[in-house]
Amino acid sequence: MHNYATAVIQLPLVRETGTKPRIRTPEDSAKACADMQNLAQESFQVLLLNSKNYLLNRQMVSLGLVDASLVHPREVFRQAIVENSAALVCVHNHPSGDSTPSAEDIRITRQLIEAGRIIDIKILDHVIIGRPSENNKGYTSMRESGLCEF
Repeated sequence: MHNYATAVIQLPLVRETGTKPRIRTPEDSAKACADMQNLAQESFQVLLLNSKNYLLNRQMVSLGLVDASLVHPREVFRQAIVENSAALVCVHNHPSGDSTPSAEDIRITRQLIEAGRIIDIKILDHVIIGRPSENNKGYTSMRESGLCEF
């Protein structure tokens, strides 16, 4: 004989956006994650957004090594599904300070875009955080660079 329990779930009818910022540009994403500039390890994070691109939450997906971070769509979309996100922006840092995307960055971004299409959560961009210099704004937007079709 099985013993089944019933769960009572309460869902809010309205979710308050409060003072959460609106993420409209790669610069907005970079500002929201500016604290990643000086990390000694790669950190892959997602900005979870509602349907009007207000930030719902910022979630660390993976903390990697000096030059690599392990990322899988399952972990990237887990919290997005829990929080009922309409879209997300992927953000990770390069501890070297050079925000140029690697071949692996491009590959994983394409994989995440495809996974997002399947579950209907849009990946709006993948922003790589580096450090600003005289000829570098300190981040690279993969959408702006045209390396992936979002």
